[in-house]
Amino acid sequence: MPKVDNSGDFIFWFAEEISMKILTNLDDPSDVVRVSSVSKLWRQFVIEHDICKQLCLKKFPEISGAVELNNLIEPVDIGLRNGTEFELLKRNHKIFSFLAKALSPVITNDCLSTAISASSTDNYPTESIVHTLQPGDRNQNVASYWSSSGQHEPSVPETLLYELVTKMCLVSEIHVQPFQAYFQHRYPIYSCKAVRFKMGHLRNLGESDTDFSDNESEDHTLLDDRFVWTYISPEFPMVQESFLQKFELPEPALCVGGYLLVELLGRVQKQEIDDLYYICIAHVQIVGRPLLPTFDVEMHEPSGKCLLKHYSETVSLS
Repeated sequence: MPKVDNSGDFIFWFAEEISMKILTNLDDPSDVVRVSSVSKLWRQFVIEHDICKQLCLKKFPEISGAVELNNLIEPVDIGLRNGTEFELLKRNHKIFSFLAKALSPVITNDCLSTAISASSTDNYPTESIVHTLQPGDRNQNVASYWSSSGQHEPSVPETLLYELVTKMCLVSEIHVQPFQAYFQHRYPIYSCKAVRFKMGHLRNLGESDTDFSDNESEDHTLLDDRFVWTYISPEFPMVQESFLQKFELPEPALCVGGYLLVELLGRVQKQEIDDLYYICIAHVQIVGRPLLPTFDVEMHEPSGKCLLKHYSETVSLS
């Protein structure tokens, strides 16, 4: 068999550290998959140095807290158990290749699936959280918004709980539109002072969104006991204006588990009729890259780790 000439390959000529520097500065883990198909030498280098894993963790840092990457819970066949370290590295490469391909390359503004519940609702169901899924502040010439209950203290927060379209989603922006009461005197805008966002999964994976009730007195005080929040954003100031305000996360955040909590912090507007503070939201929108329809995530108890599935293949990210 003729000897392969690697003399024109930069990996052959450069020091290992320089090749590593070049490859780990690629923008996307999917690029590493393409790189590994250039030649046997490139593939071997990429696999031996876990470059696909490094780029995935660099691009999606939240995954290191949400998934235990090294302890694979999917059964490993006997041949692999007795195999070489390189065979195990090849398996790792496959796992992170799947992860790189799993998230849609297309950014969508429609990553919300279900409005689950609010910490309070003033008039249910006419001012329910479900109205925040509707763009704008009117639906067929009827006011469309969620309203909190009234409070004497402006510091009392509110929360809105949503489920995303998939259990894994790379979120880049969250948009929130305060509601302007065009039917009240002076057209008040019931904004909040600031917003913050949490993303994660249920602590008890036997629960579902049907275990939460969207009603006028849903208690959100114990949500942190029911959820594992794998990402918490900084606080963003909100202006008292009625438009879809855009809050860009410092870095795109990977939501593993499919739940988003919008925290509405501080109140600024009183209602004249009762002299109480309210927060009213017309619309909430999530911008991101959801899991492609060919993939699915299966969560596991009690760890909350997950399996990334692709139709006929299952790749463990436990």
